[in-house]
Amino acid sequence: MQSVLDFYARPAAMTSAGRHGTLFDELPGSVEEIAAMLPGLVIHEHMSQAYGYDLPDERRTSVHLRRVEALLERMLADDGEPLSVARPPEKRLAGNCRHFSVLLAATLRARGIPARARCGFGNYFGSGSHEDHWVGEYWNAQERRWVLVDAQIDDVLRGFLPIDFDTTDVPRDRFVIAGDAWVACRAGEADPSRFGFSMLGQGGLWWIAGNLIRDVAALNAVEMLPWDVWGAMPAADEPIDDDRLELFDRLAALTRSPDAGFTELHAVYQDDERIRIPDTVHNAILGRDETV
Repeated sequence: MQSVLDFYARPAAMTSAGRHGTLFDELPGSVEEIAAMLPGLVIHEHMSQAYGYDLPDERRTSVHLRRVEALLERMLADDGEPLSVARPPEKRLAGNCRHFSVLLAATLRARGIPARARCGFGNYFGSGSHEDHWVGEYWNAQERRWVLVDAQIDDVLRGFLPIDFDTTDVPRDRFVIAGDAWVACRAGEADPSRFGFSMLGQGGLWWIAGNLIRDVAALNAVEMLPWDVWGAMPAADEPIDDDRLELFDRLAALTRSPDAGFTELHAVYQDDERIRIPDTVHNAILGRDETV
């Protein structure tokens, strides 16, 4: 277990602050304080109106930035204040749930606290569906367990969303990791069409499978964009053949118990070209291939 915790306590390709590492030095030390701080730095591109701000298109380009170093660079370009100072909505970095989760993981890893981003579905957005979502997960050493944290949710969003739980300890039935969603749907215990993005009217096993591969990558400390597509990810509503069903069944089992299957989880990511992130992935929002 110590090797697992050591792996997640180190900054990696996407979570390294790089030349901006000193920005983390002045930040609060507790998980709760860091989670409360991030909404003052980042604004969700689809929820800006909750803050009385219409996000213009020219400010949305930051949602396609993958690396924390680049995110910090953009933050400083928009507002040179220390990260401990909350920005007004118009000066916050435009991002999404993945950006909140990766910044949380980066901040905690910079302190040597094991942390990772998880890809799956949240059922607390008032739509009646399980919405595509990312949260952070950190190792609570005192309680000896991994704890889910939704750093996107602040007091403003709580006023709009049916949230009746502590967002620094999200219940596992409120945020469903992709592996759990896959198993439930394969067993006929859940409707796959209810897992996706209701705003687009999309969902299904193909969407869950894509998030499953993204979660595998995140568990290997490579946190991609929610719309990055590569390898075995099915296209929209594409039938999934038996070989891929078997593959996704295996990945679901590994991601549901990632510590127990740590060695195998890393091996399948490294050795299977259907899962490993290539040098170039397809950005489905921008409709183009991009170098990672």
